[in-house]
Amino acid sequence: MKDTAAHIEILCKKVKDYTNTNVSLYKLKAIDTTADIVSSIVSKALLILIVSTFLLFLNIGLSLYIGKLLESNYLGFLITSSFYLLLGISFYIFRKSLVENSISNLVIRKLHPENNINTNLISNEKACE
Repeated sequence: MKDTAAHIEILCKKVKDYTNTNVSLYKLKAIDTTADIVSSIVSKALLILIVSTFLLFLNIGLSLYIGKLLESNYLGFLITSSFYLLLGISFYIFRKSLVENSISNLVIRKLHPENNINTNLISNEKACE
């Protein structure tokens, strides 16, 4: 009887150790995934900031150039802003297919990197057929 109780006690200890190890593993995986997503977002945000600053100064220069050609600075800025108004309306109309789907796919790829391998393999197999 003591022998069985000792085995059960050892088994319970091993189950507890296994559970604690799994919990620690899941925590580490969550931290790794979170760090990957945050670093990806920060790097993309920094790139967007740099490109936006470049485009701002480019558009100011373009507006001044168009204004000089038309001999009226405000017309240059009006034409440039009208272009961006049309671009914004187009973006609003196609926002679902252009932005929302791509962001959703990015988050899914970051959260489930093992699925990317399977998807790539399936895509490559279809391409070979």
